[in-house]
Amino acid sequence: MTKADLVEQVAEAIGPGITKKDCALVVDGFLNAVKLALSDGENIEIRGFGTFKVRKRKTRMARNPRTGEAVEVPSRSVPVFKPSKHLRARVEKVDEIGF
Repeated sequence: MTKADLVEQVAEAIGPGITKKDCALVVDGFLNAVKLALSDGENIEIRGFGTFKVRKRKTRMARNPRTGEAVEVPSRSVPVFKPSKHLRARVEKVDEIGF
């Protein structure tokens, strides 16, 4: 699903009272708010959907695949998503159907 598909589905869910252009502004606003919160190190919890967090990865050793030389990968922050129990249950239903 692309952002355009998401905008279309939101516009259909709201109904004829809002244009796709306005829906695109709402979707962009939401995504920008998520980006800003994560970049500030905040967690975002959406009940029934899941939680977005920022985790710190430790420094680790890796190998250069071309030369086999050991390379140190520095620690860094990464965004993670943990789905809610409700969302996991819905995805499991899809798995049972066979998609």
